[in-house]
Amino acid sequence: MNEYIPAIIYGVLFGTALRLFMLRIDYRQYPTYLHGRIIHLSLGFIAASLGTLAIPSVMEEQYTAVTFLTIAASQFREVRNMERNTLNEMDAFELVPRGNTYIEGIAIAFESRNYLVIASSLLVTSFYVFIGWYAAVIVSIICIIGAQVLMSGSSLGKITEIERAELTFKGAGLYVDSIYIMNIGLPERQKEILEYGMGFIVTPKSFSVRSTIANLGQRQAILHDLSVTLGVFRDSGTPALVPLIKRDLNDGRIGVFILPQEKNLDTALSVLAKVPVLEHAVQKPHFKKEASS
Repeated sequence: MNEYIPAIIYGVLFGTALRLFMLRIDYRQYPTYLHGRIIHLSLGFIAASLGTLAIPSVMEEQYTAVTFLTIAASQFREVRNMERNTLNEMDAFELVPRGNTYIEGIAIAFESRNYLVIASSLLVTSFYVFIGWYAAVIVSIICIIGAQVLMSGSSLGKITEIERAELTFKGAGLYVDSIYIMNIGLPERQKEILEYGMGFIVTPKSFSVRSTIANLGQRQAILHDLSVTLGVFRDSGTPALVPLIKRDLNDGRIGVFILPQEKNLDTALSVLAKVPVLEHAVQKPHFKKEASS
């Protein structure tokens, strides 16, 4: 039997299992269906195979085989396009869409996780070949921990303070705390909003966070995640019942207005805290103090 076979089998199985671990389904529910998961697991198997075979190929001086890694990189870029196109098509039929910024973040995540599988499979195979199976097991545990850290990212609860706020009307104007949301002229709509609506105030913990939560894509992600979890009290053609977020221009706070089908305060606060901070929304403005003359 070829001396590399055990290492190859271990590397491929570990890489595929790691991709399965990174494909966990959460409240955002994507990919939802079996066929979508099969596509990503198949790509994970291919990525694991490429990473695993790189070391035995170099050891056997089959350097041309390593060039398949560059081909894989171009193919996995197509994964991002596939996810982007799929989610854009789906988004057109959502009552509360994800938005382009959220979709781009999901697409990048699916592409980058295939590269992570390649790197992890290459590492565990290298340690298996050069040291032994026990070293490969230790590196596997380290890779799983690293994947967990990279998957976690930042969330809204880490960079802001979130609290419940009352919905009030001043004439036809709807307010969340002191933040103006929109005009609702019909008394019937006002009654529905006060009965079914919920309001929240999201306060940034630092000046830099103001720009992040002001991003329209980040705001849309907040509304989408809340609506997916709690449901939404609206149908197509009812613009007065659309969830909205507006900003206090003085202090950077945002007021969140939603109409959930399940009016559960604890769940709403938990979902708000777990909303991912989108990479494309992160802004870190800073100012250098001029030296006094």
